[in-house]
Amino acid sequence: MSACDTCVVRNRAICSALDSEELAALNAIGRRRNLEAGESLMWEGEDSVLVANVVEGVLKLSTGTEDGREQIVGVVYPSDFIGRPFGSTTGHGVTALTDARVCVFSRRDFDAFARQHPALEHKLLQRTLAELDRTRNWMLLLGRKSAGEKVASFLIDMSQRLVQPGCATPEGDAVQRFTLPFSRQQIADVLGLTIETVSRQFTRLKSDGTIDLPSRREVIIVNRQALAAEAG
Repeated sequence: MSACDTCVVRNRAICSALDSEELAALNAIGRRRNLEAGESLMWEGEDSVLVANVVEGVLKLSTGTEDGREQIVGVVYPSDFIGRPFGSTTGHGVTALTDARVCVFSRRDFDAFARQHPALEHKLLQRTLAELDRTRNWMLLLGRKSAGEKVASFLIDMSQRLVQPGCATPEGDAVQRFTLPFSRQQIADVLGLTIETVSRQFTRLKSDGTIDLPSRREVIIVNRQALAAEAG
Protein backbone atom coordinates (compact mmCIF):
# COMPACT_ATOMS: atom_id res chain seq x y z
CA MET A 1 0.00 0.00 0.00
CA SER A 2 1.20 3.52 -0.76
CA ALA A 3 1.23 6.38 1.73
CA CYS A 4 -1.76 7.84 -0.15
CA ASP A 5 -3.81 4.67 0.45
CA THR A 6 -3.52 5.06 4.22
CA CYS A 7 -3.57 8.88 4.42
CA VAL A 8 -6.12 10.09 6.99
CA VAL A 9 -6.73 13.38 5.14
CA ARG A 10 -6.87 11.95 1.64
CA ASN A 11 -10.56 12.81 1.15
CA ARG A 12 -10.09 16.41 2.32
CA ALA A 13 -6.74 17.38 0.83
CA ILE A 14 -6.14 18.71 -2.68
CA CYS A 15 -5.20 15.21 -3.85
CA SER A 16 -8.84 14.12 -3.36
CA ALA A 17 -9.33 15.23 -6.98
CA LEU A 18 -7.09 12.40 -8.23
CA ASP A 19 -7.94 8.81 -9.13
CA SER A 20 -5.96 5.82 -7.86
CA GLU A 21 -3.42 5.80 -10.72
CA GLU A 22 -2.84 9.54 -10.37
CA LEU A 23 -2.45 9.16 -6.62
CA ALA A 24 0.18 6.50 -7.17
CA ALA A 25 2.07 8.86 -9.48
CA LEU A 26 1.83 11.68 -6.91
CA ASN A 27 2.96 9.35 -4.13
CA ALA A 28 6.04 8.47 -6.18
CA ILE A 29 7.30 12.07 -6.10
CA GLY A 30 6.45 12.74 -2.42
CA ARG A 31 7.74 11.65 0.95
CA ARG A 32 6.46 11.78 4.52
CA ARG A 33 8.29 13.93 7.04
CA ASN A 34 7.76 14.18 10.79
CA LEU A 35 8.29 17.53 12.51
CA GLU A 36 8.74 18.20 16.20
CA ALA A 37 7.04 21.21 17.81
CA GLY A 38 9.20 24.25 17.07
CA GLU A 39 10.87 22.72 14.01
CA SER A 40 10.76 24.78 10.80
CA LEU A 41 9.89 23.44 7.37
CA MET A 42 10.27 26.62 5.27
CA TRP A 43 12.00 29.95 5.82
CA GLU A 44 10.83 33.40 4.75
CA GLY A 45 12.62 34.77 1.70
CA GLU A 46 14.29 31.45 0.81
CA ASP A 47 13.97 29.80 -2.58
CA SER A 48 10.64 27.99 -2.93
CA VAL A 49 11.88 24.42 -3.16
CA LEU A 50 9.14 22.55 -1.26
CA VAL A 51 5.36 22.33 -1.06
CA ALA A 52 3.47 20.07 1.32
CA ASN A 53 0.15 18.68 2.51
CA VAL A 54 -0.41 18.70 6.28
CA VAL A 55 -1.36 15.22 7.46
CA GLU A 56 -1.26 15.69 11.25
CA GLY A 57 -0.59 18.59 13.61
CA VAL A 58 -0.78 22.39 13.41
CA LEU A 59 1.78 24.74 11.86
CA LYS A 60 2.14 28.50 11.85
CA LEU A 61 2.96 30.85 8.99
CA SER A 62 5.04 33.80 10.15
CA THR A 63 7.01 36.75 8.91
CA GLY A 64 9.63 38.95 10.55
CA THR A 65 9.37 42.70 11.11
CA GLU A 66 12.25 45.13 10.61
CA ASP A 67 12.91 45.30 14.35
CA GLY A 68 13.24 41.52 14.61
CA ARG A 69 9.79 40.63 15.93
CA GLU A 70 7.79 37.70 14.63
CA GLN A 71 4.27 38.20 13.28
CA ILE A 72 2.09 35.11 12.86
CA VAL A 73 0.11 35.60 9.66
CA GLY A 74 -1.68 32.28 9.41
CA VAL A 75 -2.22 28.80 10.78
CA VAL A 76 -2.53 25.54 8.85
CA TYR A 77 -4.23 22.33 9.94
CA PRO A 78 -4.54 18.71 8.71
CA SER A 79 -5.55 18.60 5.01
CA ASP A 80 -4.24 22.14 4.37
CA PHE A 81 -1.69 22.81 1.64
CA ILE A 82 1.45 24.85 2.32
CA GLY A 83 4.09 26.31 0.06
CA ARG A 84 4.03 28.33 -3.12
CA PRO A 85 3.54 26.32 -6.33
CA PHE A 86 4.76 28.07 -9.47
CA GLY A 87 6.61 30.62 -7.31
CA SER A 88 10.29 31.44 -6.90
CA THR A 89 10.53 32.47 -3.24
CA THR A 90 8.74 31.68 0.02
CA GLY A 91 6.79 34.63 1.43
CA HIS A 92 6.74 33.43 5.03
CA GLY A 93 8.28 30.90 7.37
CA VAL A 94 6.47 27.67 8.24
CA THR A 95 7.06 26.19 11.69
CA ALA A 96 5.33 23.38 13.58
CA LEU A 97 3.32 24.53 16.61
CA THR A 98 2.72 20.90 17.59
CA ASP A 99 4.33 17.64 16.59
CA ALA A 100 3.29 17.27 12.97
CA ARG A 101 3.47 15.06 9.92
CA VAL A 102 3.54 16.44 6.39
CA CYS A 103 3.64 14.99 2.89
CA VAL A 104 6.44 16.90 1.15
CA PHE A 105 7.05 17.39 -2.57
CA SER A 106 9.78 19.08 -4.54
CA ARG A 107 8.15 22.27 -5.82
CA ARG A 108 9.46 21.69 -9.35
CA ASP A 109 8.15 18.09 -9.42
CA PHE A 110 4.79 19.20 -8.01
CA ASP A 111 4.49 22.04 -10.53
CA ALA A 112 5.10 19.63 -13.41
CA PHE A 113 2.58 17.14 -11.99
CA ALA A 114 -0.06 19.84 -11.49
CA ARG A 115 0.29 21.05 -15.08
CA GLN A 116 -0.51 17.54 -16.26
CA HIS A 117 -3.55 17.16 -13.98
CA PRO A 118 -6.13 19.97 -14.38
CA ALA A 119 -8.30 18.60 -11.56
CA LEU A 120 -5.45 19.16 -9.12
CA GLU A 121 -4.89 22.68 -10.44
CA HIS A 122 -8.61 23.34 -9.96
CA LYS A 123 -8.37 22.20 -6.32
CA LEU A 124 -5.39 24.51 -5.83
CA LEU A 125 -7.42 27.42 -7.21
CA GLN A 126 -10.32 26.60 -4.87
CA ARG A 127 -7.96 26.51 -1.89
CA THR A 128 -6.38 29.81 -2.94
CA LEU A 129 -9.76 31.54 -3.19
CA ALA A 130 -10.84 30.13 0.19
CA GLU A 131 -7.60 31.42 1.72
CA LEU A 132 -8.28 34.84 0.18
CA ASP A 133 -11.71 34.90 1.83
CA ARG A 134 -10.17 33.98 5.21
CA THR A 135 -7.57 36.73 4.77
CA ARG A 136 -10.28 39.32 4.11
CA ASN A 137 -12.17 38.21 7.19
CA TRP A 138 -8.95 38.45 9.18
CA MET A 139 -8.43 42.02 7.96
CA LEU A 140 -11.89 42.87 9.32
CA LEU A 141 -11.06 41.22 12.63
CA LEU A 142 -7.77 43.08 13.07
CA GLY A 143 -8.97 46.43 11.77
CA ARG A 144 -12.47 46.89 13.15
CA LYS A 145 -13.26 44.54 16.01
CA SER A 146 -12.87 45.20 19.72
CA ALA A 147 -10.62 43.10 21.96
CA GLY A 148 -13.57 40.98 23.12
CA GLU A 149 -14.76 40.43 19.55
CA LYS A 150 -11.26 39.49 18.44
CA VAL A 151 -10.79 36.83 21.12
CA ALA A 152 -14.29 35.38 20.58
CA SER A 153 -13.76 35.26 16.79
CA PHE A 154 -10.39 33.58 17.31
CA LEU A 155 -11.93 30.87 19.52
CA ILE A 156 -14.71 30.21 17.02
CA ASP A 157 -12.16 29.86 14.22
CA MET A 158 -10.05 27.48 16.32
CA SER A 159 -13.09 25.40 17.26
CA GLN A 160 -14.09 24.96 13.63
CA ARG A 161 -10.72 23.40 12.86
CA LEU A 162 -9.81 21.67 16.12
CA VAL A 163 -13.09 20.79 17.84
CA GLN A 164 -13.74 17.38 19.36
CA PRO A 165 -17.46 16.74 19.99
CA GLY A 166 -18.35 16.35 23.65
CA CYS A 167 -21.40 15.96 25.80
CA ALA A 168 -24.29 18.38 26.12
CA THR A 169 -25.10 21.01 28.69
CA PRO A 170 -28.36 20.85 30.68
CA GLU A 171 -29.71 23.42 28.22
CA GLY A 172 -28.96 21.07 25.34
CA ASP A 173 -26.12 23.07 23.78
CA ALA A 174 -23.26 21.00 22.39
CA VAL A 175 -20.07 21.26 24.42
CA GLN A 176 -17.00 21.61 22.23
CA ARG A 177 -13.54 20.89 23.57
CA PHE A 178 -10.18 21.56 21.95
CA THR A 179 -6.58 22.28 22.86
CA LEU A 180 -5.08 25.53 21.63
CA PRO A 181 -1.75 25.16 19.81
CA PHE A 182 -0.92 28.73 20.86
CA SER A 183 0.41 30.26 24.04
CA ARG A 184 -1.35 33.35 25.41
CA GLN A 185 1.51 35.49 24.08
CA GLN A 186 1.16 34.00 20.61
CA ILE A 187 -2.59 34.65 20.65
CA ALA A 188 -1.85 38.26 21.61
CA ASP A 189 0.64 38.57 18.75
CA VAL A 190 -1.83 37.12 16.25
CA LEU A 191 -4.66 39.42 17.34
CA GLY A 192 -2.61 42.58 17.82
CA LEU A 193 -3.35 42.72 21.56
CA THR A 194 -1.33 42.57 24.75
CA ILE A 195 -1.08 39.33 26.70
CA GLU A 196 -2.83 41.04 29.63
CA THR A 197 -5.80 41.94 27.43
CA VAL A 198 -6.05 38.40 26.08
CA SER A 199 -5.96 36.95 29.60
CA ARG A 200 -8.67 39.36 30.77
CA GLN A 201 -10.93 38.41 27.88
CA PHE A 202 -10.48 34.68 28.57
CA THR A 203 -11.28 35.26 32.24
CA ARG A 204 -14.37 37.31 31.38
CA LEU A 205 -15.71 34.68 28.96
CA LYS A 206 -15.19 32.03 31.62
CA SER A 207 -16.93 34.13 34.29
CA ASP A 208 -19.87 34.68 31.93
CA GLY A 209 -20.24 30.91 31.49
CA THR A 210 -19.51 31.14 27.76
CA ILE A 211 -16.38 29.00 27.93
CA ASP A 212 -14.53 26.87 30.46
CA LEU A 213 -10.75 26.62 30.83
CA PRO A 214 -9.76 23.30 32.46
CA SER A 215 -6.08 24.06 31.81
CA ARG A 216 -3.87 26.76 30.32
CA ARG A 217 -4.48 25.63 26.74
CA GLU A 218 -7.62 23.51 26.93
CA VAL A 219 -10.86 25.31 26.00
CA ILE A 220 -14.45 24.14 26.29
CA ILE A 221 -17.13 26.18 24.50
CA VAL A 222 -20.13 25.89 26.78
CA ASN A 223 -22.43 28.36 25.01
CA ARG A 224 -21.59 28.69 21.33
CA GLN A 225 -24.45 31.11 20.61
CA ALA A 226 -23.18 33.50 23.25
CA LEU A 227 -19.64 33.20 21.88
CA ALA A 228 -20.88 33.91 18.35
CA ALA A 229 -22.79 36.95 19.61
CA GLU A 230 -19.64 38.16 21.38
CA ALA A 231 -17.72 37.78 18.11
CA GLY A 232 -20.15 40.15 16.42
